[in-house]
Amino acid sequence: MSDLTRLTISDARAKLRARDITAAELTDSYLAAIDAANGRLNAYVAVTHDKARKMAAASDARLAKGQGGALEGIPLGIKDLFGTEDVHTQAASRILDGFKPRYESTVTANLWADGAVMLGKLNMDEFAMGSSNESSCYGPVVNPWRAGGSNKDLVPGGSSGGSAAAVAGWLCAGATATDTGGSIRQPAAFTGTVGIKPTYGRVSRWGVVAFASSLDQAGPIARDVRDAAILLKSMASVDAKDSTSVDRPVPDYEASLGQSLKGMKIGIPREYRVDGMPDEIEALWKQGVEWLRDAGAEIVDISLPHTKYALPAYYIVAPAEASSNLARYDGVRYGLRVPGKDIVDMYEQTRAAGFGREVKRRIMIGTYVLSAGYYDAYYVRAQQVRTLIKKDFEDVYAAGVDAILTPATPSAAFGLADEEMNADPVKMYLNDIFTVTVNMAGLPGIAVPAGLSASGLPLGLQLIGRPFDEETLFRTAHVIERAAGRFEPSKWW
Repeated sequence: MSDLTRLTISDARAKLRARDITAAELTDSYLAAIDAANGRLNAYVAVTHDKARKMAAASDARLAKGQGGALEGIPLGIKDLFGTEDVHTQAASRILDGFKPRYESTVTANLWADGAVMLGKLNMDEFAMGSSNESSCYGPVVNPWRAGGSNKDLVPGGSSGGSAAAVAGWLCAGATATDTGGSIRQPAAFTGTVGIKPTYGRVSRWGVVAFASSLDQAGPIARDVRDAAILLKSMASVDAKDSTSVDRPVPDYEASLGQSLKGMKIGIPREYRVDGMPDEIEALWKQGVEWLRDAGAEIVDISLPHTKYALPAYYIVAPAEASSNLARYDGVRYGLRVPGKDIVDMYEQTRAAGFGREVKRRIMIGTYVLSAGYYDAYYVRAQQVRTLIKKDFEDVYAAGVDAILTPATPSAAFGLADEEMNADPVKMYLNDIFTVTVNMAGLPGIAVPAGLSASGLPLGLQLIGRPFDEETLFRTAHVIERAAGRFEPSKWW
């Protein structure tokens, strides 16, 4: 039964519909894999054994009647940022200790309506703030990948590190994730999985714990491009409860796979050739260009001149919105409460004990840039830069470019508890250098595995698309995936 966990969603879907396997068998295989491996990988913060088995039994009943939904019987992991009714939802933070919402996020409700099975809640950086999944109050997630000949634990990337590690380590068929500055695409690149951050407004944010509301967007992490397309189709919807969700039809993304790239124009931005970029990342990028050219696409050099301002502007806008969003966590109505001599002292004691170091850092940065005397100098200026970044992309797309190809990350996965990274927050923030522009402009971006580093670790390429043109990203990423082949870690856990 353990081999069932190696099935892709599309393969498992076919076997379930043919009644070659049952949802109960598939779910039990994943639960057994989680119980055996989670002590080492720390991908799950809560495993919902009973709920999963009950949902699987209901799926089998529907499948027996020929009534299965698009994801009927498919076991998924859910990032701890998504509200799940009566199930642990803490954003991997002590401040939400014991919180079990009385509601279901729109994304997870959509998945359950299509027949998916919930295996549990996945670890993440606290409040989605991090690039290595080391800021969780539940401890770090360990990447299923290791460098050749090494036993050193590596980070899976962040903030959706639990989602990426669980998918790469065969602990779920697919996972929900969120991306505020690269938190889907960077961990996907670090773990050899596929992750897509959809256009802002494509997927409802209702019921998802907020980090930076104008940047956050939910999306899937999956084993291959087809699985990511299947998951996004179910996750996406308009939602009356989210005024930023967009009322437009959700395409059949899977149908775009296998279509020709002839006549497409792929842009290569010169500004993404950053100082100190490893030779193997540059070589991977060139290889990606050749694959797309061989598939019939026209390759054009483009300029996105305001790219160099994206990272500093992002680290003003995101913390500013975070400081506002996180003001609600005060110990009064739910979550952690630390007693104080009066209500103000209780607020201070609770927030000091409940938030981790990285979250405190970003709240303080955000509060500073929004404060009197600094608001115009920092926050307003960062929003003006954001407009210029968005216009760079608009100009390129207006000139006929269909998609943009870049590296996904500036390196392969680095070591857990890396002293240099953890001692220098800016060095850690630089992991987002290729991804934050996409969030600032509200565009869709996908990371797809494209090769291995010299030490045998996965490396990813990123495709950036026009607004609400995820179909072109899936179509193009599928070409890269077929050319590069599939990558899996050697099991050691």
